Amino acid sequence: MPWKGSTVSQRRDLVMLASHEGANLSELCRRFGVSRVTGYKWLSRFHEEGPPGLGDRSRRPRGSPTRTSPQLEQRVLAVRGEHSAWGGRKIRHWLLRAGHGRVPSASTITEILRRHGMLDEGESSKHRAFRRFEAAQPNELWQMDFKGHFGLQRGRCHALTVLDDHSRFAIGLEACTNERGSTVKQRLSVIFGCYGLPRTMLMDNGSPWGSGEYDYTPLTVWLLRLGIRVIHGRPYHPQTQGKDERFHRTLEAEVLRGRQFRDTGHCQQAFRKWLPVYNYERPHEALQMGVPGDRYRPSRRSFPRRLPPVEYGPDDHVRRVQHGGEISFRGRLYKVPKAFRGEAIALRPTATDGLFQLYFCQRRFGELDLRRRRTRRVGGG
Repeated sequence: MPWKGSTVSQRRDLVMLASHEGANLSELCRRFGVSRVTGYKWLSRFHEEGPPGLGDRSRRPRGSPTRTSPQLEQRVLAVRGEHSAWGGRKIRHWLLRAGHGRVPSASTITEILRRHGMLDEGESSKHRAFRRFEAAQPNELWQMDFKGHFGLQRGRCHALTVLDDHSRFAIGLEACTNERGSTVKQRLSVIFGCYGLPRTMLMDNGSPWGSGEYDYTPLTVWLLRLGIRVIHGRPYHPQTQGKDERFHRTLEAEVLRGRQFRDTGHCQQAFRKWLPVYNYERPHEALQMGVPGDRYRPSRRSFPRRLPPVEYGPDDHVRRVQHGGEISFRGRLYKVPKAFRGEAIALRPTATDGLFQLYFCQRRFGELDLRRRRTRRVGGG
């Protein structure tokens, strides 16, 4: 289901995605829950006025017409004041993208920051360039995780983050009151409604992503029903989801540090204000100082209103998983993950007599050995 209402961040997402070559504006408007007339209105305002045109006609100017060194230095300090975690390179590329013609070098900007006492030398020394694996296309792989919860004046916030691996585009940043699978499913339904479905999602082994021996939960079963491949990072190796972990550090530095929020609603307001900055303004060193919005495209796989039916081959033995997590086959009960309760799974014969592979949708999740009268887990993908 699409987002309800209209915020500047949602408008910006729509116009930026619609501006890419080959974009389907009608489909984007449907996903975002607005009419084509409204979509064209936002596009027209954006093309005429830039990001300020997406507001309520009460936005600050796009830039200063003056180009003298003192004024440009003040602009550098203003950008740093607004984005306290940005260094010389990010500020320089931000100024270039904003249309400033005579921008000093990154080292000069760094010296300006140092001269005005706005540079944390200890923090700067922590940043080192390194290389990571990157998916070849947008929506080929999304990373998903909860940032460690933090206290509010009323309750706690569990920040759910969803990041596109190829572009580093932050698809979702949700202030949640808990980490339950039902909460994640509700937030993902909104995200899928706007951006479509990814091919694969990477998550860790904790709740609500994994569960016991089989690493299946009602949430991951739902994702498999949608045709999304689910993979898990190695236990105790958070670097497997390095891009999402890096996003968490950026979120901490640019939004959370030194601030106190009343409740999750207040927190979500801050997230929505910052997310367009991250996606469309903040230069990213891993993208050669480009921004994630330049590389991201919405998925062509739309979120279905109803789950597609599960279909198996003619030689498969199809069984419905009982409430206790068992299937009946040839007069005996066998245990399978309880997350599959109520779902139809397939027992697929192999070349070995008495040995069957267990499938849910297209995912092979185990084997049934009639010779030993038990099931066992298998590695999957």
